[in-house]
Amino acid sequence: MKADPGYFGPNSMMWKVNKEITVLFGGARALLMHAAHPLIAAGARQTSFYQRDPWKRLIRTLSLQNSVTFGTKEEADDSAHRINKLHEVIKGTDEITGDVYDALDHEQLLWVHACLQISSIYFYEKTVKKLTQEEKNQYHRENMLAADLVLINIKDMPQTHEELKQWVIKKSQTKDYLIVTDVAKDVQDIIAGGPVPTHIKPIWPFIAFTAFNTLPKEFKELYGVSESKVKDLILSFNLNFLKYTRPFLPPFFRLIPPARWARQRIKSNPDLLFKDKTKF
Repeated sequence: MKADPGYFGPNSMMWKVNKEITVLFGGARALLMHAAHPLIAAGARQTSFYQRDPWKRLIRTLSLQNSVTFGTKEEADDSAHRINKLHEVIKGTDEITGDVYDALDHEQLLWVHACLQISSIYFYEKTVKKLTQEEKNQYHRENMLAADLVLINIKDMPQTHEELKQWVIKKSQTKDYLIVTDVAKDVQDIIAGGPVPTHIKPIWPFIAFTAFNTLPKEFKELYGVSESKVKDLILSFNLNFLKYTRPFLPPFFRLIPPARWARQRIKSNPDLLFKDKTKF
């Protein structure tokens, strides 16, 4: 296999953050945030992803992130091209709001990108360790390359991680920007305990609990997620448990398969391997 590190390589923040299994928990959280946007929901309704295969959207989103992060440049380009071709046909008038949904629209693409990024960073900090502002901004700058691959106009997007996070907050506080549609209810039911793939059934209750209870307050209100001190204690205990047990786990239980495969791919070239002190 070619020792191609891809667009980022092992010293990047993209590798550092996205390699963690616990960061994948952010995918379920991001999916809830995506579905709360009526125009994103309209695109999903057109393709019937949630009705035919409720996991297809989540798996597709995470697969793209993993291909772009850990794949070769050719694999990253191919994955982005497939998504872009699919997005070309997702367009129409939303039956709920009457607005136009378009999977190639800058703001709609940015919403999907931003929700996944802030959820990934959130879970990394909660289950691995805190990041400095510069580290988060480095991740943001690197992730802008991934955004560019899926045709987001990176010149018109927030230029720091905090600005991106504030953009999501500001949009979510705008009147009628978020709506509980039929798709949002479907996603809520799926995350809460719908048909779960067999191999993740044992841990799904925990993933679902963290997905709902780590949502920003605007989304909690939308989905009817109640808050309580007991929930906060359970959430804090579990996230801290993951953080403090993580260093003692072997790579198989800490790192996602694409990250482990990427490490093997470039193992033959020592110059590509971890010149920094990041522990893989």
